[in-house]
Amino acid sequence: MRISSGRRSPPLSAETIALGLTSYIVLLFSLSVHESAHAWTALQQGDPTAQSLGRISLNPLVHIDIIGTVVMPLLMIFTGVPLLGWAKPTPVDPRLFKDVRRGQIIVSGAGPVSNLLLALLFTAALFVAVRLMLGSTLEEPVLRLLDIGVQINVLLAIFNLVPLPPLDGSHVVEWALPNGLGHRYIRAIGPYGGLILLALVMSGVLFRLLSPILEFVLRILYSLVR
Repeated sequence: MRISSGRRSPPLSAETIALGLTSYIVLLFSLSVHESAHAWTALQQGDPTAQSLGRISLNPLVHIDIIGTVVMPLLMIFTGVPLLGWAKPTPVDPRLFKDVRRGQIIVSGAGPVSNLLLALLFTAALFVAVRLMLGSTLEEPVLRLLDIGVQINVLLAIFNLVPLPPLDGSHVVEWALPNGLGHRYIRAIGPYGGLILLALVMSGVLFRLLSPILEFVLRILYSLVR
């Protein structure tokens, strides 16, 4: 996931490292909420698998994927490239859902929805901070932190709704499309989804496609702050 919060400083500058570490902390929290939302929603649909593994938790340690949550993000912070990261997928057993189709859609959508709710919370906090901290020495770092929170969570929500495996959007499409279209789509693209996604991310094409949506949502949220 590309995390952007304005213009980046040159690699290894103090500002770049500080911004990167701040973004990383917010990313860890946001990913924990995302995966915990999947786990909690699965439990509500009748599947206790994730709960039994301790995944209904905001503790990032239970959601960490060593490569996606530690190595890659930290490496990118210290090389000055856009931040990319992911968490360990939340295990679910759809056979335990009260209604398999409905459960799959709801559980898959819970992660992105949780990030949209977090984006709204960060926006509300930004609204309050702008009005209470004018002239304060803490104004700039606090506003920057809240701004990063808004951007990361909007991006996480939009990114995860892309209908390519293994993203949440692919599961929503698989079960939401009528007449078995979703299942046929996943069977056709499933084996190549990860490679397609990686190519789109590394080439920058995906984020060029998502940028108009990201900017539209951010424009709406920031208009609430003014």
